[in-house]
Amino acid sequence: MLGKAELLNAVAGANRGINSDASDRSAIQAAAATLEERNPTPDPLQASDRLDGDWRLLYTTSRELLNIDRLPLASLGPIYQCIRLAENRIYNIAEVNGPPLLSGLVAVAATLEAVSTRRVNVRFARGVIGLRQALGYESVGQFVQVMQTTPRFSLLRGIDFAINPDRQSGWLEVTYLDDDLRIGRGNQGSLFVLQKV
Repeated sequence: MLGKAELLNAVAGANRGINSDASDRSAIQAAAATLEERNPTPDPLQASDRLDGDWRLLYTTSRELLNIDRLPLASLGPIYQCIRLAENRIYNIAEVNGPPLLSGLVAVAATLEAVSTRRVNVRFARGVIGLRQALGYESVGQFVQVMQTTPRFSLLRGIDFAINPDRQSGWLEVTYLDDDLRIGRGNQGSLFVLQKV
């Protein structure tokens, strides 16, 4: 599709936004806006076969996510957003690369509430931080299943904490969706470009 290649090329060297300067961000915003005008799925929340699944973040303007890269002796690895529409749940999972045996994971779980055919309210409810090995992390899909079946990890495995959903909430609007690319915009003005895993 015209515009898709341009957006993918624009985000290719951005390292999810960590390496982007003002000029890069402007070019990516323009490429995303062009593609959003040609959205082949005008009602993305009705297209569960396309929307449901595991998505890898290619680019974001969210400082909250990108600041994970500032942890000492660590670097931000892949970030995923896993949508489970049947359960009205969304999981954000960030891999953190560190010295051998010290690679970590930051995960949050939230509930979704559709407020239109494009927008959902997101209410964060749970966070998990720990070493990947101790948490038994093998893959993003496998870890979502572990989170779904483990009400709370023990302190020997990681830090598992409740998040006050009244304080940690927002919305996310899907502005472009095809079989393998999704663009979203958040309540803090953040742009998200994701590719289906």
